[in-house]
Amino acid sequence: MSKSISAADAGTFAIGGDLVVNRLGFGAMRITGPGIWGAPANHDTAIATLKHLSEVDVNFIDTADSYGPYDSEYLIKEALHPYKGMVIATKGGLTRPGPDIWLPLGRPEYLRQCVVTSLRRLGVEQIDLWQLHRVDPKVPRDEQFEAVASMQKEGLIRHVGLSEVPVDDIEAAQKHFKVATVQNQYNLIDRKSEAVLDYCEQHGIGFIPWYPLAAGELARPGSIVSTIAIEHGVTTGAVALAWLLRRAKVMIPIPGTGSVDHLVENVAGASVKLTDEQFDELDRQGRRISAI
Repeated sequence: MSKSISAADAGTFAIGGDLVVNRLGFGAMRITGPGIWGAPANHDTAIATLKHLSEVDVNFIDTADSYGPYDSEYLIKEALHPYKGMVIATKGGLTRPGPDIWLPLGRPEYLRQCVVTSLRRLGVEQIDLWQLHRVDPKVPRDEQFEAVASMQKEGLIRHVGLSEVPVDDIEAAQKHFKVATVQNQYNLIDRKSEAVLDYCEQHGIGFIPWYPLAAGELARPGSIVSTIAIEHGVTTGAVALAWLLRRAKVMIPIPGTGSVDHLVENVAGASVKLTDEQFDELDRQGRRISAI
């Protein structure tokens, strides 16, 4: 990987039609402590990783108030405020009683609290992209969507996204606000959200796949991903990202890490050009694993 590494090689996507970002972003969950709880083990390393994003042309960061909780947003502000040329997306709607515990809470008053406190922690007057982290099954979804729509009308939120939703929830939300992005788990070997991705493609909605690096047994030595990685001189994670980027033009992967070296390895995936044969074989084997 001696050549220049740039997320710009992934091309761009206009979130909400007017917020242009490079299609390879950064997920800021892993800059927190174990269990996505508390401060990172090495504060300076986390800050260095965030500061290096601009060096590799990553201009889209995805975080959430529940990462830490709060630590990720605080670190982003410390490292990057006032975010010149950088789009910061955050999420709300989950509570954190402890490490690795995530509980949805979609009461309108809580969602407002999430937005207002994220504004304060990030040091902004408007959130570029605010995403409902989960639709709370205990609260009527229209109440949750209307609360978010109200905050967008107030100007607290520029664009609105949803996370871990089926097509039905997207269509219901569209009655209240324009859905700019959908963030669902999706990767080479996890295709449960194929229908959602297809819907997003048809309607110009950005699709943000979380857990994008997973390739399972396809990344083992001698496997298809490993073989392609050797051919291109990149990591298996970079190949998984290259496949995602080619899969759909609305795709905005957000691999996360707390290491500068790992960040550079991931961004190298933006310049990997898979052949038709490589893409098709990755797709075929990925679908096979996903169906098991």
